[in-house]
Amino acid sequence: MERQSSIYTLQFWLLCLSNFLFSASFQMMIPELPDYLSSMGGKAYIGYIIALFTLTAGISRPFSGKLSDTVGRVPIMAFGSIVCFICGGIYPLIHSVAGFLFLRFVHGMSTGTKPTATAAYVADIIPESRRGEAQGMLGIFTATGMSLGPTIGSYLADIFSLNTMFYVSSGMALFSIIILLNMKETLPKAQKQAFSLKLFKIGWKDVFEPRVFPTFFVMLLVSFSSGVILTLIPDQTKMLGLTNKGIFFTLYTIASLAVRLFFSKSSDRFGRVPVLIISIVFLIASMLLLAWTQSFWVFITSSILFGFSWGFNTPTLTAWTIDLSDERYRGRAMATMYIALEAGIGLGAYFSGMIYQGNPDKISLPYFISAVLALISFVYLIYVNKKSKTLAEN
Repeated sequence: MERQSSIYTLQFWLLCLSNFLFSASFQMMIPELPDYLSSMGGKAYIGYIIALFTLTAGISRPFSGKLSDTVGRVPIMAFGSIVCFICGGIYPLIHSVAGFLFLRFVHGMSTGTKPTATAAYVADIIPESRRGEAQGMLGIFTATGMSLGPTIGSYLADIFSLNTMFYVSSGMALFSIIILLNMKETLPKAQKQAFSLKLFKIGWKDVFEPRVFPTFFVMLLVSFSSGVILTLIPDQTKMLGLTNKGIFFTLYTIASLAVRLFFSKSSDRFGRVPVLIISIVFLIASMLLLAWTQSFWVFITSSILFGFSWGFNTPTLTAWTIDLSDERYRGRAMATMYIALEAGIGLGAYFSGMIYQGNPDKISLPYFISAVLALISFVYLIYVNKKSKTLAEN
């Protein structure tokens, strides 16, 4: 009975609350940034809004993974929130395209550090048999922040001002930091090292953990669609005559929440790969609907299917990564998975922006590319599932 209640500790709930505030902080500005950049004369660069952010996040991953395994989980989580806090307060001071793009580049360090250390922290405090459930529960808070963030951001921008939105974003990050100060460190004392510049010396082994290649590959392919969504949905929303550019993000996150709430134990019960296969079917359907959408209801249906997909695959891929990893290098393993996430999002954002360039006739192609990449991951998972069954029989 103690094992059953062990995941719902004070430390776990504090982590959930901190994640909620953190995710709302950086996500709330996403729907407004394309117009904000366009107002500075940078419409041709809207693909860089996400691409630069994810580029820095990807670059940060090896460092955050190594530091999480040496300095500690909590300091690295706090650093990510501090970056969000500072950047949120600087956006109102930037009035040039170059300055804005540089700030997006710096801002990406936030998601390059906090999620890596958070995933390692959860792995430290959760028993193996309940990892999928725990990741699902943590994901509910993260997804809620990501759901409410865009809607709140658009509301603040419409009713008050963009500057108000940026300052509220910064304030949420500050509260996320305060919560982290009350959390206990989980890194074993035998692994802890004093912070020093030599820890920033990174080798290939710190960049890529070969044990978790399957999750790296799948995450890389499916996350391309997220980069496409983040780049194109604000404009596609306007094309359909909708005023709140956060509605797609809100609906898909609500759908994701529903999956995490009612099916959080599914990968613990039925296996990681079977659940991932189902999630990718939803993803392919969503991308195809977005490519062909001409109506409000098709648009809404695609957002719900997209939410179903990520509601299943994010906690499942995270739990599978932990399963495959060496417990001594959990930070490195999580960093490897998140590198794939950031690379996929960044590539999706860059190529969708490059293809689209404000031309409505070209908006479907990035969605078709996303569907093809998801199909490749589907075939790969079928192969992995068949191989694992064969090994089990032998």
